[in-house]
Amino acid sequence: MKIESVDFFYLSMPEVLDVGDGSQDALLVRIRAGGHEGWGECEASPLTSIAGYVCPMSHSGCKPVSWALDGMSLTSVNDIYKINQRVHENCFDLLQADHILSGIDIALWDLLGKIKQEPVFALLGYSQSYPKLPYASQLFGDIPEETFQKASESKKQGYKAVKFGWGPIGKLDAKTDREHFQAARKGLGSDLFLMVDIGTYWGEDTGKAKQRLQFLKEANVYWLEEPFVNMSLEAYKNLSCATPHVSLAAGEGCNNYHQAVAMMDYAGLKFIQIDTGRVGGITAAKRIADRATVQNITYVNHTFTSHLALSASVQPFAGIKDSRVCEYPVEARALANEITKEKILPNESGELVLSNKPGLGLSIDTENLKKYLVETEIRVKGKLLYKTPDL
Repeated sequence: MKIESVDFFYLSMPEVLDVGDGSQDALLVRIRAGGHEGWGECEASPLTSIAGYVCPMSHSGCKPVSWALDGMSLTSVNDIYKINQRVHENCFDLLQADHILSGIDIALWDLLGKIKQEPVFALLGYSQSYPKLPYASQLFGDIPEETFQKASESKKQGYKAVKFGWGPIGKLDAKTDREHFQAARKGLGSDLFLMVDIGTYWGEDTGKAKQRLQFLKEANVYWLEEPFVNMSLEAYKNLSCATPHVSLAAGEGCNNYHQAVAMMDYAGLKFIQIDTGRVGGITAAKRIADRATVQNITYVNHTFTSHLALSASVQPFAGIKDSRVCEYPVEARALANEITKEKILPNESGELVLSNKPGLGLSIDTENLKKYLVETEIRVKGKLLYKTPDL
């Protein structure tokens, strides 16, 4: 059946703050075909991505992403692969293309699942979806005492793994960081997993990272995440060989499959973290998960926004039993929490289990989202290229 429409919705909180929280705005994609609709979410600048979908062609390698979907059909998984190929062949000089494709690709898998009446993980070839262990993903407190309180609360809520990131960590001195690490460990106790995320703040400075290794080891940190900027291969590899050894996790900044491959091949990672809303969607993420399995690298999702993004991010590794941990956002803004009517909640065992419902297994709360909708128009030479569609 033919794709009938591809619609983008720019949503935002009333005020967007200068903090490391990507849940303050959102870009949703709705694709309709044959009486069904699928939804996806881009982890990207909303207005920039909409512009990349409708922009005039610059040359043969810099077409708008819309060009790749015009006139296309959706009847099988191969049709999704064809659309991906068209984007990569015709939009490779449009650097936002994979971010835009991400939301489109997710929506296509959701739509095809609803057409076929199958969950996405089954369309990907998995015979079952294994339970995942969610780690409560949150920001460090402003002071160690606040970090301790947040860790204690997460333990009370039943989480068996917790990740702290961003906030003040890495920005002051090593002593302050050590106090935060110790506060987090004290709040969690000795038996819970603790992950630490630097949020790339050290750039490529391995010296600052090495100053903290002993402190991370003392706190029994399961992994050190994103100490450096994405694709800083030499810095990552250098740190992976340093002592005391702390396992490294990275990859959420990868904008495409090839960047993720480079990180797996050359950065000395033990964990590769992929955001389906950024890397090119479920299609690219599944390729990365398959390769990670072969290379004995643990695949982990990156998700800090909505449950729509969470479902999309878990599907690519749902059937990989040994990739057990799963990022679970616990501090998302109201916008992100209200995108879907249903939520993916930990069960009595503290595990996440994907729904067997068709597609991503979630429905969009369109009425509730109208208060977040940012009315937008894009005009070029007087011609209307985009106007916010009806939600």
